[in-house]
Amino acid sequence: MLSSESKQLIDREVAKYPADQKQSAVMSALRIAQNQHGWLPQTLMDSVAEYLDMPAIAVYEVATFYEMYNLKPMGRHKLTVCTNLPCALSGATELCEGLKRKLGIGFGEVTPDGEFSLKEGECFGACGDAPVLLVNNEQMHSFLDEEKVDALLKELKS
Repeated sequence: MLSSESKQLIDREVAKYPADQKQSAVMSALRIAQNQHGWLPQTLMDSVAEYLDMPAIAVYEVATFYEMYNLKPMGRHKLTVCTNLPCALSGATELCEGLKRKLGIGFGEVTPDGEFSLKEGECFGACGDAPVLLVNNEQMHSFLDEEKVDALLKELKS
């Protein structure tokens, strides 16, 4: 199920480790596979396990432990809001309630048009920038308030 392009990208990650430790690239391989498919169905995780020559259960353990992996289809724009204490004290709780209202969904859900999904996240290591939100695990937005969130949603829709 892994594309040849994904295999090439995984090979570049594997090359960073000793030849007998290619399973060390599992997190990168899962990210690459997820970028290829949009989420990680079991068959794709099995392909990663086979490609890295490791037990499938070890791949599942990584994929289920870390929040950045999607184990079900998500919206085109996955919004993950940090809700740990520093962010919560800086307005993340209210931010989440506003996002739920605006999008009409709760955590772990996808808007009917497939544009957005909303997730609750753990610490992103940016407590001084709280509250923070990640878009598709790649783009961090800091010091958020309702106005900034509205502008972000508008930008993402266009």
